[in-house]
Amino acid sequence: MKTDSQLQQDVSAELKWEPSIHSARIGVEVKDGVVTLAGQVDSHSEKWNAERAAQRVAGVKAMTTELKVHLTGLSKRTDADVAEAVENVLEWTSSLPAGAIKVMVEGGWVTLSGDVDWQYQRQAATDSVRYLMGVTGVSDQISIKPSVTASAVKSDIEAALKRTSIADAKKISVAVNGSDVTLSGTVHSWDERDTATNSAWGTPGVCNVVDRMTLAY
Repeated sequence: MKTDSQLQQDVSAELKWEPSIHSARIGVEVKDGVVTLAGQVDSHSEKWNAERAAQRVAGVKAMTTELKVHLTGLSKRTDADVAEAVENVLEWTSSLPAGAIKVMVEGGWVTLSGDVDWQYQRQAATDSVRYLMGVTGVSDQISIKPSVTASAVKSDIEAALKRTSIADAKKISVAVNGSDVTLSGTVHSWDERDTATNSAWGTPGVCNVVDRMTLAY
């Protein structure tokens, strides 16, 4: 198991290796395997990429973010400009039903709401907005319409987990309450954790996934 000092060095090295961020402006602190990123970035996409880079490092148990998005020069946009850009990109996103997503912008922070049928559609909406110039943050308040029974959801997720590359899918417990799914148990990496949650989200009728899995390196 890595010490906090080793983990801090590895996260800092991963940030330096990631070309989409300015690592010199990002500080890294580690305590008991929990990583905190602090500093200033030029865009929401840079903040997102920094968080993902830190999560790639083996040994990271959890992460908190104190990164601030500070727009300068040509990156600045009025809320009206940002809202128009968001509406345009959502309209051109082929996986989204026309008019399904509502948009609100305040101080560059984009809030998305509305109803879709699948998690991949909700993910497509947030992904398409995250990299727009002038966006300082994204709040996902999009709902997924439930369409199947809880027992069907549970069996579908358990079958999906068995098909994935998770080392020991039997160690992941699936609990279903209506359209809400809770995953608990042990995984061995962030990739396994993402695979498990993606398997749950990819099941018809799932509106919310609660991740209570723990990492065991």
